Amino acid sequence: MANLTKGYLQWVSEAGCGLPKGPILLSPSSLFSALHREVIERKPEVFKIACLSDVQQLFLPQEQPFYAAFGNRPNDVTAYRQVGLPACRIFTVNPRGELSQELMKNHKSTYERLSEVVELLFPPVARGPSTDLAHPEYSNFCYWREPLAPVDLDALA
Repeated sequence: MANLTKGYLQWVSEAGCGLPKGPILLSPSSLFSALHREVIERKPEVFKIACLSDVQQLFLPQEQPFYAAFGNRPNDVTAYRQVGLPACRIFTVNPRGELSQELMKNHKSTYERLSEVVELLFPPVARGPSTDLAHPEYSNFCYWREPLAPVDLDALA
């Protein structure tokens, strides 16, 4: 299964662009254990939380290795929150390729729109260590953002 997964990920391409090369973390459990966990128990996040926690332990307590996360299911959001990612940097991608940020689930965006504000959300690599990473709740993006306008749900009905 590992070779099939690696081959598939190398094959994926959209308009000539593929996934970046990097480590592929696969479940060490048997195929039947994985199917039981994901199909019968319906808890696919269990493996992801364990896997991300193991990676995180390699860096803690000095650094937090995760800055932002992208997933395609609510279970991914659960896993990312479990390892300490702030909701303002968790994104969900739907089957149409639209992005929604965990804090603003009803607001749909695109990767193209995200690329326009990438410097506000993600610290430039060349800048070096950032205080935004140490205290994400006080980053320019999270702290200075305009609050959402109140909505009267009774008036909408």
